Amino acid sequence: MRNISTFTPDQLQLSKIDEVVFYKRDEITTDLICCDVSIGGKVWFFHEEATGWDTLIDHLGKLPGWRSDWFSSVSQPPFAECRTIAFQK
Repeated sequence: MRNISTFTPDQLQLSKIDEVVFYKRDEITTDLICCDVSIGGKVWFFHEEATGWDTLIDHLGKLPGWRSDWFSSVSQPPFAECRTIAFQK
């Protein structure tokens, strides 16, 4: 798994993305929304506190068939993983 602390759109070509999965990690007092982007058998890990998160979400939202309701699916209920596939080829 690759961890990216910052994101720029040229790092993830939309045509190469196989799957995008959102989920939450229980951080004791809060939840951390995370995103795994699969490309060619490799997984890129992102989270909402990383620099470029908003840019990442805008970029991924251009995928065909993107599940635009991913946030409501992953955010409730609190402290549950709520794994949600937002895109899959």
